[in-house]
Amino acid sequence: MYKVDNRGYYGKFGGAYIPELLHPCVEELKQNYEKIISESDFKKEFDQLLSDYVGRPTPLYFAKRFSEHYQANIYLKREDLCHTGAHKVNNTIGQILLAKRLNKKRIIAETGAGQHGVATATVCALMGIECIVYMGEKDIERQAPNVKRMKMLGAEVRPALSGSKTLKDATNEAIRDWINHPNDTHYIIGSVVGPHPYPEMVAKFQSVISAEMKKQLMEKTGNENPDIIVACVGGGSNAAGAFYHYLNNKNTRLIAVEAAGLGIHSGETAATSVIGSEGIIHGSRTLLMQTSDGQIVEPYSISAGLDYPGIGPLHAHLISSGRAEATSITDDEALKSAFFLSRKEGIIPALESAHAFAAMEKLEYKKNDTIVINLSGRGDKDLETYTKHFDRFA
Repeated sequence: MYKVDNRGYYGKFGGAYIPELLHPCVEELKQNYEKIISESDFKKEFDQLLSDYVGRPTPLYFAKRFSEHYQANIYLKREDLCHTGAHKVNNTIGQILLAKRLNKKRIIAETGAGQHGVATATVCALMGIECIVYMGEKDIERQAPNVKRMKMLGAEVRPALSGSKTLKDATNEAIRDWINHPNDTHYIIGSVVGPHPYPEMVAKFQSVISAEMKKQLMEKTGNENPDIIVACVGGGSNAAGAFYHYLNNKNTRLIAVEAAGLGIHSGETAATSVIGSEGIIHGSRTLLMQTSDGQIVEPYSISAGLDYPGIGPLHAHLISSGRAEATSITDDEALKSAFFLSRKEGIIPALESAHAFAAMEKLEYKKNDTIVINLSGRGDKDLETYTKHFDRFA
């Protein structure tokens, strides 16, 4: 019911709205990716790299002091412990193996917070393939440590200088590059966005998160099904991975946490599911923030990884159908939660993940419910931002 259909739609969201010049590239992927990723040699190499290179399975950690505070049984899925520091590498491992089997010689990617850029640069270095990462000029400034990591790994980082100079604009530049290099280039999209088959393909590579979660919960609690799963959503790849194996299990609530920025109705927000409407962005029909005449409204969030004017079509379908519950967290709420988690559990989360933790303040649940929060990334990249707010939250 919640998986993509053969036309690339989740309900009324999805599809492939692309320029004619990109049709051969997308069609090649569509025709080949399922066959390739189901082959035994692909599965073997993918699983081995996830284990030996990425460090999977990631722990499911019972957050004792955090749980005591909220009077629930709260487990953290520790994607922050993956090689490169976030869940993004699960997808880039899968896509680089796919690109090799399609004989692509050049990789392009877009990045906001820089974690997907780092993960792409990492797998390109691993496989010896040219890597070009597009990143908004604004994000290059606020995520400087990740830019340095990408360059050290051998990637070329190209700034996007148009629009808000953030993730949307980096994606636009990457698509332009792909149009100009259709034959030898594979575009590693970092989230569950873009034209079909990208949203489902990325979700499948990230579904290792919920596959491990089920097994780990059974071992720890005797029940593989939590009451609630909480994950932040920009485009939404970490949430898609955390939700994937629970989509048809209505007994587990799915909570999608967006960035409210300075407030939902402040004009400085990325709360797409609240103020967005149906439209087309970056190749798929989804929910996005737009004016009455269809112009994209520039998003805002303190978190570069959530600073996107749309959400993936899977999440648009889950939220609009009522399967997932959306909530929005402001910059200040996320910052407060990041400092709180750091002091309670000795874990500094990425700003993106901090939004998911802040949702505990708004979430309705029963005492002693089992709640899994997807800790999608570590906070090293955000220390400069956190430092600016020490006086207010530390």
